Amino acid sequence: MRVSVDPMSVEPGPSEPGPGSGGGVAAPDGRVPAPVHTPGEESARGRVEGPGRAGSGVLRPHAEDAFAAELAALAAQDDRSRPARWRLSPWAVATYLLGGTLPDGTVITPKYVGPRRIVEVAVTTLATDRALLLLGVPGTAKTWVSEHLAAAVSGDSTLVVQGTAGTPEEAIRYGWNYAQLLAHGPSPDALVPGPVMRAMREGAVARVEELTRIPADVQDTLITILSEKTLPIPELGQEVLAVRGFNLIATANDRDRGVNELSSALRRRFNTVVLPLPESAEAEVDIVSRRVEQIGRSLDLPALPDGIDEIRRVVTVFRELRSGVTADGRTKLKSPSGTLSTAEAISVVTGGLALAAHFGDGVLRAGDIAAGILGAVVREPATDRVIWQEYLEAVVRERDGWTDFYRACREVSA
Repeated sequence: MRVSVDPMSVEPGPSEPGPGSGGGVAAPDGRVPAPVHTPGEESARGRVEGPGRAGSGVLRPHAEDAFAAELAALAAQDDRSRPARWRLSPWAVATYLLGGTLPDGTVITPKYVGPRRIVEVAVTTLATDRALLLLGVPGTAKTWVSEHLAAAVSGDSTLVVQGTAGTPEEAIRYGWNYAQLLAHGPSPDALVPGPVMRAMREGAVARVEELTRIPADVQDTLITILSEKTLPIPELGQEVLAVRGFNLIATANDRDRGVNELSSALRRRFNTVVLPLPESAEAEVDIVSRRVEQIGRSLDLPALPDGIDEIRRVVTVFRELRSGVTADGRTKLKSPSGTLSTAEAISVVTGGLALAAHFGDGVLRAGDIAAGILGAVVREPATDRVIWQEYLEAVVRERDGWTDFYRACREVSA
């Protein structure tokens, strides 16, 4: 195990406040200037890693590590203007997310399959003084998109706050080293900056996942940060000023409405972009296939031979049940309580691939995905099981070429 420091990190000089110093010496008005970075500089991350950042020892590399070659190729051929401290131009960031072929023949794989305009609006928002809120139902790749946006813009997707019902204010603002605090009282050395404060100092993009899961009073900590671009530190009589390049991406779940609604004051600080479900079945099949292949490689699972038919079945079942009507529009259906999202389809197929690899012949079959589908559909046994049984008998049983799937589902449902 080793601790790596990003190669472009620079130790602050005598006149520059260091990232861990609590902001350095305050000006006469009490303001603490953020450290000055030149384009391309990056502070030390101090990541603790396995045998390799994007190598076989890492189960899930960060986006900037897993796709480092693509990001480097884009940067080398990107001759468009870049906002302050951006690693790529807005055009190159959109290309990184949506995929394409560069003039030298380098193929950029798509990270997001969806309307181009949505990505363009999201990228453009980050180039303004407005924060970005990615909104959508579960499984619409909100976290995935936020991670890749941060990786492409700042080269670092790890400045993240994970929102939960127990997320404290300190997670967004800053905390304290209590040994230092008890020994010497509030001081810059005792201050422990949070991800948002670090992003403000470095001119980077911070991420707040599941914003509506965070208690409302903690959410409102962001208001001053987003409106004034400053983070007060009243214990020290100082504040940290955001340097150019700083912005914030938040994600929120449609299903969490009413849990911790955003205040109108906070919502006004965001430009909201809604990520839709895939428009067509083929688009969703493509998304599932790509992600299963990526996940399979990280888990050392065999390549998926002739598994596209089973993926198409999973996608068809999920799309029909969540829309409440069969693909041909002839039969109305009851929808179960679960979301049956694309992310859940990816999970079902990945689980099926593992079953096929370890307990089968390596070929993905109906029996490998049946149990996963049952677990995804039947979340509330009292109601969802009835809906699933009706769907099996009224739709799956009568569908040509689905006899093996019907039998496998009946077997695990018994």
